[in-house]
Amino acid sequence: MDQDRRAWGAFGSFSLNGELPREKRLKHIEAQIAKLPSPNGSPEQDRSRRLAELQSHWLKEARRIYGTLEPWETVFVARHPRRPVFYDYVGQIAHDFCELHGDGLAGDDPAIVTGLGRIGDHGVMIVGQNRGRRLDERVSCRFGCAQPEGYRKALAKMQLAAKYGIPIVSLIDTPGAYPGMESEQRGIARAIAKNLAAMPNLRVPIVSVVIGEGGSGGALGIAVSDRLAMLEHSIFSVISPEGCSAILWKTSAQAKEAAAALKMRAADLLEMGLIDEMIAEPVGGAHHHPAEAIAAVERYVIRTLDELKRVPIDELLEQRYRRLRALGSAFEQEGSSFTDLPAPHRPITAPGARKKAEIAAQAS
Repeated sequence: MDQDRRAWGAFGSFSLNGELPREKRLKHIEAQIAKLPSPNGSPEQDRSRRLAELQSHWLKEARRIYGTLEPWETVFVARHPRRPVFYDYVGQIAHDFCELHGDGLAGDDPAIVTGLGRIGDHGVMIVGQNRGRRLDERVSCRFGCAQPEGYRKALAKMQLAAKYGIPIVSLIDTPGAYPGMESEQRGIARAIAKNLAAMPNLRVPIVSVVIGEGGSGGALGIAVSDRLAMLEHSIFSVISPEGCSAILWKTSAQAKEAAAALKMRAADLLEMGLIDEMIAEPVGGAHHHPAEAIAAVERYVIRTLDELKRVPIDELLEQRYRRLRALGSAFEQEGSSFTDLPAPHRPITAPGARKKAEIAAQAS
């Protein structure tokens, strides 16, 4: 996309007007549909036939375009300004949503939203990253880049849910954790690390869905779960293509090549076994049919919670442990896998607590 049609966030670029170069044909067809005469100005039968022809042509073009997206184009679709964001999902699928604020220590971070609600018949704790819709919203929540208090808030609310046996649903959409000086001073790495250490021990089902962009540790901070799914045109990666290009080539100009090398698309990650399911998007992507995309996520969450809640909690935690240990096994040589190591008799504990237990056992 041309440089003058790009805006730069904390980690990468997104289209200001939301258009991909290959979508120009779709825009042309949409303009033709909009120009069709009103029913009062032409025979209804002729107008209906022409409308059906144009709609059929639009679907054919959309299938062709979105069926052959390159990795770099998928990055722009995942960042599309009209793509549904966290509050769009909450508004459609979460009934009786009650937002919970604050981390109990420093403050409240608008980049991470938490709250109680119902999805289908399930009462859940919803945790999600909010990147905003309008420009002023995006700036106020730093384009979805959370600070330490955001991750502390998320963990506090997830622990509250675990105390009362409430399943957790996390919706991931962030370029990454906020990299500013104040974020580093307040311990962003430690805040994320605490979430990574604590979430495997939560004694409730956890379902995570990447709805847009899943960037680096900022995404992982709320993504440790029993099931991880991605929307078809979302991305999940250790670093943005622009950041990868800047490190390897000392310029962001190679971002397109980096996007292909990172294997960050849902289909690639599903093939490598790093996610559990790819949720199909409507033809043309979630930004063209947001309600349908949100409904698909709702169906996935309800179905997955139905499955997970039937599993005894101790067995569920052991499955979670083995799932986490197996991540990356696709890249290991034969005979070098750690997946056969026995799961602990208890959920994963802090190293200090485990050492004390070993000393106590030896003493007895």
